[in-house]
Amino acid sequence: MLKTILLTLVAVSIALVGGAGSVWLALDSDFEFDSAVVGNWIAFPVRGTPAADPYSKARFSREADLALGRAEGIAFIARRDSTGEPLLIECTYRLEGELPPARFWTLRAEGSAGDLVFAEGRAPALHSDALLRQSNNQAVATVSRHPAPGNWLAIEGTGPFTLILTLYDTAMASSARIVEVQLPPLLKEACDV
Repeated sequence: MLKTILLTLVAVSIALVGGAGSVWLALDSDFEFDSAVVGNWIAFPVRGTPAADPYSKARFSREADLALGRAEGIAFIARRDSTGEPLLIECTYRLEGELPPARFWTLRAEGSAGDLVFAEGRAPALHSDALLRQSNNQAVATVSRHPAPGNWLAIEGTGPFTLILTLYDTAMASSARIVEVQLPPLLKEACDV
C-alpha cells in the first residue's frame, strides 16, 4: 500500500515537473513551426495570426507583443552575425547590401530583456526615410557603441542583443516565398576588449 502511494507520488511529480519544464522551454525558445530563415535572419510570418501554432500563440500572449498582419509587413530578427557568433553590444557590426522592396522599414536593437539599447540622445532606430544610400542603391549601416560615418545605429550597454529589421507594406509579407529574399549579412568588424 505505502509502495503504491509512493510510486504514484513519484509518477505525478515527474509528470508535473516534466510538463511544466517542457512548456517553459517551448515558450522561452525561438523555435516556431512556421519560421522562415534567410541567412542569419529569421522571420515568423504567421506569428499573431489564427494560423499560428499553439506554442507561438502562448508565447505571443505572454509577451503581449503586437504582430503585423500578413498584409502589413514582416519582421526579421537576428541574434547572430554572419559567422554564427552571438551579437554583442561590445562589438561593431556592419550591414551592407540591398534591402527587399518595402514602402518603409526600420532597424532597431533590443537587449536580452527586450529593452531598447540605443544610445541616449540618438534615434532608437534607423529607418528608410533617413537612409544614406550608395551610388549602386545599396545600404550600408553600422551598429556600434562608437560613432561611425553614414548610417549609424548607436547602441549602449553590454552583453548580447538582437537586431530587428521590420519591413512595412511589402509584397513578400503575404507571399510564401519569403526565404527567396536576400537580406544584408551582419559582418563583425571589431570588438572592445
